[in-house]
Amino acid sequence: MVARGASVDVDGVYYNPAGLVFLPNDGVQLSLTVQSAFQTRDIAATSSLWTMDGNQSTNFYKGKASAPVIPSVHGVWKTGKWAVSGFFGITGGGGKASFDDGLPMFDSGAIGLVTKESMLPTTHKPLLTPLMYDINSAMEGRQYIFGAQLGLSYKFNEHVAIFLGARMNYFSGGYKGFLNVSLKDGVAEGLANKMVGMLVQNGMPLTQAQELVKQKAGDMMAKLNDSKIDLDCDQTGWGLTPILGVDVKLGKLNLAAKYEFMANMNIENDTRTLNYPAGAEIFMAPFKDGVNTPSDIPAFLSVAAGYEFLPCLRASVEYHFFDDKHAGMAGSKEKALKHGTHEYLAGVEWDIDKFMTVSGGFQKTDYGLSDAFQGDTSFSCDSYSLGFGTRLNLTKHLALDVAYFWTKYSDYTKTEPRNALLTQMGLPTAGDQNVYSRSNKVFGVSAIYKF
Repeated sequence: MVARGASVDVDGVYYNPAGLVFLPNDGVQLSLTVQSAFQTRDIAATSSLWTMDGNQSTNFYKGKASAPVIPSVHGVWKTGKWAVSGFFGITGGGGKASFDDGLPMFDSGAIGLVTKESMLPTTHKPLLTPLMYDINSAMEGRQYIFGAQLGLSYKFNEHVAIFLGARMNYFSGGYKGFLNVSLKDGVAEGLANKMVGMLVQNGMPLTQAQELVKQKAGDMMAKLNDSKIDLDCDQTGWGLTPILGVDVKLGKLNLAAKYEFMANMNIENDTRTLNYPAGAEIFMAPFKDGVNTPSDIPAFLSVAAGYEFLPCLRASVEYHFFDDKHAGMAGSKEKALKHGTHEYLAGVEWDIDKFMTVSGGFQKTDYGLSDAFQGDTSFSCDSYSLGFGTRLNLTKHLALDVAYFWTKYSDYTKTEPRNALLTQMGLPTAGDQNVYSRSNKVFGVSAIYKF
């Protein structure tokens, strides 16, 4: 079931730790879960920059992200009014993503540099336009947040229980990428002949014109070679999340709440390779060795209600709030958010018989996005999700859960992301935009054992 905030089961270690003291039996329960997540993160970039011939065109950048194995372990020991619980798993990050054709931000930066370096002082027009050269680039990024949680639950009476605990978060990530520019076949020869002809026409002897063009061509090729970008950077950081929880059980109705305090976390670069031209400083400075970037884990509130309509039929509703707007981010971009993240969840589960339980649920996510918040290396899209699952009670002690989670995202359109560069180059800005889109599918299997 998608909405697990009022769960009284072993997964309550993470979702509703206060409710663990309402487990029907004392003893130890363990759960091992393995999830597989597969995502796409695509960008459709429309601009007059890609051709510089007065026409708009769209370049497509397809990103693939996968985390084939996302393990997590839940464990609880309940005795009387007390329960001690622990959790270890991947709690955040986007896994590993690769853009085999690079990103719009790097391509536009490369075009700006080449245009500047090939500008003719006499005509104030570039000798090279994007149709004359190829930009070869790729970017790969990875982000994982590993969480280790430990806490204590206490039941005051048959109705009220509380939880106090903390989770240690360790961030491991990094980026690898490259970019280089190469002239298309025949372009160099064609330009050289054109320049020689112009110089001869203006009265320069042929031999002198050829020598001058050879020298200029060498300078230009050297500048193209200097426009290369190479990046290999690891990033690490850690932060502590204090957690409070409460559970109120009123017969067939169960009410639960959990609050996770913000975890202050700085991500530090360990950069092995970082080569780029001076004109790319604005893009590449954040990847310099030793640079610390704020990447706080926002405060989080979960409020849930579960109700048992029949001994075999249960349903729950839930609300989440992530206080992203007050969590430090790179470049203070959290200030650009319209509001924190709101999530609304609902789910139902039905015991077909003693052997099988089926469940389904819904989740809607609203991020409060803005153009200033969105970027090529990190973007979000509002979404809704559907989840379905089955539990098989194999024995008195062993159960198996199988689940599928599918997310539908709303495309986000960022207008005029290259406005400053286009204005500087005298190109039209109208219609310049990036359309960000995503998809997500998650499969999960859990084994639960009750000692």
